[in-house]
Amino acid sequence: MTDRVANLLGVVGLAVADRIEEAAREILDRAGETPAALVVIGYGQGPSNDQLRRILGLSHPGAVRLVDRLVGDGLVERRQGRDRRAIALHLTDQGRALRETLLIGRLAAIKPLVTVLSEADQTGLAILLHRMLASMETTDLDRCTLCRLCDDRVCTDCPIPVDKPEIV
Repeated sequence: MTDRVANLLGVVGLAVADRIEEAAREILDRAGETPAALVVIGYGQGPSNDQLRRILGLSHPGAVRLVDRLVGDGLVERRQGRDRRAIALHLTDQGRALRETLLIGRLAAIKPLVTVLSEADQTGLAILLHRMLASMETTDLDRCTLCRLCDDRVCTDCPIPVDKPEIV
């Protein structure tokens, strides 16, 4: 039974990922890590290029090119970081509006898979998903990576533990 459940979960996971990517492509006319970059930068912590690179799993040159594109599109601006040597990334007003559209589009793309379930089934699924996520062994970076497209206004009690804190 475990193999079947794992297989079905894998299919659902791919369906969700495909729907999220399609929604992002329709909204941004881009896919890849651009949507996640907007969401992560939009958390408002002013990440550096290096922090963004690590969260998104990009090479240094890849992260620089991504940020250059976002700055060129008027979605991100570079500001003085906490450390005078670092640059902090922040969304512009246009970037915040696009991020909001992305987050709404992401949930809209996923909801049809959930709304076919009864209220009781949705509650049960939420409990199971919470339990599964809480069982993961993760670092702070892992958590940031997993939550790179999350709407933190919806998920206010993240179940993903941080077993091994590290500075992101």
